Amino acid sequence: MDQKRLMQILEDVASGALEVKMAAELLGRISYENIGYAHVDHHRSIRKGFPEVIFGQGKTPEQVCGIMERMCRQEKTVLVTRIGPDAARLVTDKLPEAEYHADARMVVWKKAEPGNMGRGTILVVSAGTSDIPVAMEAFITAQAMGNTVESIYDVGVAGIHRLFGYADIIRDATVIVVVAGMEGALPSVVAGMTSCPVIAVPTSIGYGANLGGFTALLGMLNSCSSNVAVVNIDNGFGAGYMAACINRKQ
Repeated sequence: MDQKRLMQILEDVASGALEVKMAAELLGRISYENIGYAHVDHHRSIRKGFPEVIFGQGKTPEQVCGIMERMCRQEKTVLVTRIGPDAARLVTDKLPEAEYHADARMVVWKKAEPGNMGRGTILVVSAGTSDIPVAMEAFITAQAMGNTVESIYDVGVAGIHRLFGYADIIRDATVIVVVAGMEGALPSVVAGMTSCPVIAVPTSIGYGANLGGFTALLGMLNSCSSNVAVVNIDNGFGAGYMAACINRKQ
């Protein structure tokens, strides 16, 4: 339940269009709902402007479905991250409106398309083709949160001339998410081409000395471009969410 829906319920009670008893039932689980294996945070939409997001990794398919079914009763959008094909299959069987994005390992359920919540365009850039799954996680998250999102893939520093052909798109973006593995150099280059915030995402893609993304993480943290901020390794969701927060209309 979001702020708009809460205000509508209160206005309907005040005008007499909604009985107090029915309103009490609607608001009875406005805080959280205990379903044994999870406390579903129904209040998060009101506090933060977007519902709780389900982290699928480590949960059984039945647990993911149970949480989603409770959330779908009150929310317009539900996201599941890091969900495998078996769990996703059970979700889409029970909730046919849900869509599984295998490349991003995400499920998106929508009661309706979100309105335009952004003040500009979020751009998602990947250094390599192998970084696309993490970039897609950022893309889908930002899009589900009501933003216009564009993408550019495979323009890393090994062939930097490929990036320069997109200079106008980079300059026009309000927020940019840059996803890179190996040595993690691309965010610094992109940030040097624009004045907007750049959210860097290190990935675990790379040979041994990449250390599972740790080398890229340290490279991004040591960026000489002052408009770069860094999220955790492979955390496309966190980058997309933060980009949506920055881009949100005031």
